[in-house]
Amino acid sequence: MLKPNLKEAQKRTRAEVLVKTSEYIVKENLKELGKGKTYFVKTYGCQMNEHDTENIKAILEDMSFTEASVMEEADLILLNTCAIRENAHNKVFGMIGRMKHMKEERPDIMVGICGCMAQEEVVVDEILKKHAWIDIVFGTHNIYNLPNILKEAIDKHSIEVEVPSIEGEIIENIPVKRDSKYKAWVNIMYGCDKFCTYCIVPYTRGKQRSRHPEFIIQEVENLVADGYQEVTLLGQNVNAYGKDLNLNYNMANLLEDVAKTGIARVRFVTSHPWDFTDHMIEIIAKYPNIMPYIHLPLQSGSSRILKLMGRRYTKESYLELFHKLKEALPYSSITTDIIVGFPGETEEDFKETLDVVRTCEYDSAFTFIFSPREGTPASRMKDDTPIEEKERRLQELNQLVNEYAKKANDAYLNRVVPVLIEGISEKDEHKLMGYTDTMKLVNVKGSKDNIGKIVDVKITDVKTWSMDGEIMEK
Repeated sequence: MLKPNLKEAQKRTRAEVLVKTSEYIVKENLKELGKGKTYFVKTYGCQMNEHDTENIKAILEDMSFTEASVMEEADLILLNTCAIRENAHNKVFGMIGRMKHMKEERPDIMVGICGCMAQEEVVVDEILKKHAWIDIVFGTHNIYNLPNILKEAIDKHSIEVEVPSIEGEIIENIPVKRDSKYKAWVNIMYGCDKFCTYCIVPYTRGKQRSRHPEFIIQEVENLVADGYQEVTLLGQNVNAYGKDLNLNYNMANLLEDVAKTGIARVRFVTSHPWDFTDHMIEIIAKYPNIMPYIHLPLQSGSSRILKLMGRRYTKESYLELFHKLKEALPYSSITTDIIVGFPGETEEDFKETLDVVRTCEYDSAFTFIFSPREGTPASRMKDDTPIEEKERRLQELNQLVNEYAKKANDAYLNRVVPVLIEGISEKDEHKLMGYTDTMKLVNVKGSKDNIGKIVDVKITDVKTWSMDGEIMEK
């Protein structure tokens, strides 16, 4: 048993990050371990978790498991978890309670917990104390070792916990079963060294470590050859890409090289304002296949609160960057993240946040009430703002965000815009759905032959969070 350790997860050294290209191996005796059995993976959280799930699915299929369409029919159930907010934490433990009943009815099913919550010492302690019927627990650093972890649990007939708290390595050549045939996630880096005071990610994902550019470019070139239209470059803080490589090669260089592969669309998430350089802006403006969509987390509009958050920029420097982006990319859409009710936030601090939202008129925003995560500095800060006041602030913020989101969409009415058609609309089975270059959701009328293609769409109606349109026939 290898349990996570919070103190170990906090450590940062100058040790060289190892890049391993042959670490993933499925031994002959494990290649048919899942023969005749099915699996189901339920994913919580961010795009990194979604892409981890794509890796997990491919590994399981290398072991002859097949994917079940619903959880209730699966022989192996994995929860790939998120640790960012208490709400996600509670959802996972609620699902664990549901799966306990399933296991009581079907004792032969296997249940596993993985992802960021599995990297938390307090979570694993709770699992061992209250939910020891779970079969496997593994973290973010050792997904590639899933075949051996599963085999150990089967042989021992007891819970197998394998969660190293390490700075991390880079494991290349892990297989992937992509959810889409048209757009793909591509990891460019792992971990984070920013240590924002409210954030658990540096503890659950390890230190910042960038993939070498040749591996990334090769992956994108392979996707182009397979007919993919869009890639999204992933990292906890993509703008810091390359700082740890000592190659004199940064995010602007990578964006340019990815654009030169000829892939139709390039996106990237998530940006940290501190690392967003003028060179990056120049490259985004230079290449038409780098999409004019920027997710630029604000978190707070108060410089005082930003300092308490450890964000390393001020309200003024954030706004300076925002205006640079809008000047260079006037057609761009910019979205953000905002936390309300951070410890010590006053009404004046909150009003500063509203002022920034009024200035930036974001296309949309992910807004949250502060959620303390055990082990982070913010969880130990004095927090005397009543929850009712935090909820009022969130509601006021959301009303303003919604107003500007609708205003941004209104500007698209009767315009013709490029849309990557991804599939059938969830709202109307007689329509298709896709996204504009600026990441606007569009439900369209048109033939299914357009799925997987970038087509011109005339916007005929707009709502706050989506638009309707018609495909323009050529």
